Amino acid sequence: MIRKLLIANRGEIAVRIIRTCREMGIRTVAVYSTADANALHVQMADESVCIGGPAAKDSYLNMNNIIQAACQTGCDAIHPGFGFLSENALFARLVEAVGLVFIGPKADVIERMGNKNEARKTMQEAGIPVIEGTPGIVSNWKRGLKAADQIGFPVMIKAANGGGGKGMRIVHDHDAFKNAFLEAKAEAKACFGNDDMYIEKYIENPKHVEIQVAADEFGNVVHLFERDCSFQIRNQKMLEEAPCFLLDDKIRKAMCKDAVKACQAVHYSSLGTIEFLLDASGTYYFMEMNTRIQVEHPVTEMITGLDLVKLQIRIANHNPLGLKQKDIVCRGHAMECRINAEDAKADLKPDAGKITFLNLPGGRGVRVDGGIYDGYTVPPFYDSMLVKVITFGDTRLECIKKMRQAMEECVIDGIHTNEEFHYFVLHQKELIEGVYDTSFAQKCLKEWMENESV
Repeated sequence: MIRKLLIANRGEIAVRIIRTCREMGIRTVAVYSTADANALHVQMADESVCIGGPAAKDSYLNMNNIIQAACQTGCDAIHPGFGFLSENALFARLVEAVGLVFIGPKADVIERMGNKNEARKTMQEAGIPVIEGTPGIVSNWKRGLKAADQIGFPVMIKAANGGGGKGMRIVHDHDAFKNAFLEAKAEAKACFGNDDMYIEKYIENPKHVEIQVAADEFGNVVHLFERDCSFQIRNQKMLEEAPCFLLDDKIRKAMCKDAVKACQAVHYSSLGTIEFLLDASGTYYFMEMNTRIQVEHPVTEMITGLDLVKLQIRIANHNPLGLKQKDIVCRGHAMECRINAEDAKADLKPDAGKITFLNLPGGRGVRVDGGIYDGYTVPPFYDSMLVKVITFGDTRLECIKKMRQAMEECVIDGIHTNEEFHYFVLHQKELIEGVYDTSFAQKCLKEWMENESV
């Protein structure tokens, strides 16, 4: 029985986990870097422990300090959130080795599915379509270039143990390959502590559709429908919605069936996400599996009425799902906008500093998940996401109108933020009609910057 849980993360997701733990009667321990001493998650948790300096490698990626904090405070479990160590198999093994519960799948499964190249091979064996790519790790840029020439440009350079858009580069020609490979490799090393890379064919302008899944250790697997995550810039998602508005029901059923099959193939037990790319012809390809809670999980919660963090903790606590597929119903439409500390007028340049005035939106069908407050100083060391604004409506158009109103109400002064850019996007014809793909966000940003410079 989990009675006390350490959250190995920060910001919005740490606050989100604390709230569910309170509801479940689980005490929480927050960890923080010296730069996060005044962070909201530190103030909300029952206890807090400083685990190192501002750099992530000294704190939120410091496995030893995190596990020591959990042991010293008498925790039963560790929740990794998303990012940082959430998909690190070594961390999961160390957590279990000291007798604590890791809120996530077994380390072997994390390792197998976290290595994107190994995941592709596993899906091929399970009969799930995958994108053409290298059969193994590419050790250096020269071998990568040779593989890219064989696959045919454009290609995607990807970190084998990456996620969240980090350690990835799209390359359209031979000459640009070397620098892109070295940049992606360095980014992967800095973000994940592992710079193994592989190459795959780049599917131009697809829909990015992901299926939320949940599975327990007793062999029960369900899907919780899909999310459209196509609105992304430089592989970073900015706006997500559920369900995918224009997805053909036949394709939806096939995707969901393959997502369940993927979980069964690796004997998965936890919350997870199977990500697919859908091309213009209606053909979809497995891209990767995320063995953690996703940033965009609230939109699934809104359309299903389920608390995914609670479900994740219950599964880790050896409870059966308690859900049958027929019990899970998709109702209405939900959308999420990520409010980041970045200047949309300057090509989304990250920003940091003190929030001098804060007004967050509210009202019926509006949810705000955040880790900031009036007077909070945003540190420059971590991901720029400040707040997630989620809206829900009986119809997609109602949901969009609520999000527009929410963006009007959202005011964060003192630093640059991107809510005005979201407001602009929410009035674009392609977004309103749901016909956008992964190229749409970059087009919007270009038009926004041109308009603002006039």
